[in-house]
Amino acid sequence: MKTINFMGVRKLLAAFSIALVLGSIASLFVNKLQFGLDFTGGALVEVAYSKAQPLEDIRASLGQAGYPEAIVQTFGSPTDIMVRLAQDHTATLGDEVLSALRAGTEAEVSLLRSEFVGAQVGEELREQGGLGMLLALAIVMLYVAFRFQFKFSVGAVVALAHDVFIVLGVFSLLKLDFDLTVLAAILAVIGYSLNDTIVVSDRIRENFRKMRKGDSEEIINESLNQTLGRTLMTSLTTLLVLFALFFFGGEMIHGFATALMIGVLVGTYSSIYVAANVLLVMNISREDLLPPEKEEEVDDLP
Repeated sequence: MKTINFMGVRKLLAAFSIALVLGSIASLFVNKLQFGLDFTGGALVEVAYSKAQPLEDIRASLGQAGYPEAIVQTFGSPTDIMVRLAQDHTATLGDEVLSALRAGTEAEVSLLRSEFVGAQVGEELREQGGLGMLLALAIVMLYVAFRFQFKFSVGAVVALAHDVFIVLGVFSLLKLDFDLTVLAAILAVIGYSLNDTIVVSDRIRENFRKMRKGDSEEIINESLNQTLGRTLMTSLTTLLVLFALFFFGGEMIHGFATALMIGVLVGTYSSIYVAANVLLVMNISREDLLPPEKEEEVDDLP
C-alpha cells in the first residue's frame, strides 16, 4: 500500500488553515452571528388543532398573514403547535396569529398561550454557552496533557479551536440562524474532533516508542496512514446520518445538522493536518514520549 506523504504539504495547508480561521474571525466581526429567538427574545404563541396539520401549510398561512420569519414546531402531540416570532409581544398578537391560522385550515384551532420571551434569558444563554465552550477546551487540554504529553494537548486544543472558529465563521458568512441547537452541535463537534485527534495521537505515541528508524515527520506520516481508514469510515458513516437528519429531520434541526456536517468535515481535516502539524512545530521527538527510567534501588551495606 502506498504511503501518503501528509506532512509534505503541511506548510501549505497550515497557511490555508490560518487563512480560514482569520477569515472566520473577520466574518464574525463584520457580519456577526444571526442569533435566533432563543437568544434575542420575542413572542411565543401556542395553539391546538382539532386534527394534525402539515407544518408547511401552517408556515404558508403565517407567511401570507405577514409573519414570513415565524418558527413553527410541534410540542407534546402532532396537534399542538408552537409559533415563535422575533418581534415584540402585544396584547392582540395571539388573536392575530390565531386568525391567520384559522384562515388557512378547515380544522378548529384554539389558543393555548401567548407570551413574551425575554432577551435577558438569551443574554445569559450566550454567556453560559461561551463559558461552556472555553471550559470544554480547558478540560480537553488537561486531559490530553495527562494522558499523552503537553505538546499533544496544545495540538488538540489548537485543532478544536480551529474547528469551532470555522463552524462559527460559516454560520456568520452565510447568515444562518444561530440558536440553542447550533450551540449544542458545536459542543458535539468538540467531542467528535477530540475523539478523532486522540485516536491519531495514540498511534503517534505508539509509533514513536516502537519505530527505531525515521525522523519525527516520517513517524507522524506513518501514523496518519495507519489511522486513515478508520478516520474516513467514521466520518463517512457520521455524515450519512447527518444528511438524513438535514433532509428528513425537519426545519427545527436544520441548523444542528448543518453545524455538525461542517464540523465533521473540518474535524477530520484538523485531526490530520492541524494537530499533527502543531506537534512538528513544537519539535516533538522520541525523547518526549519515552517512559521515565526507574531508578535502581541500592541496598544499604551493613
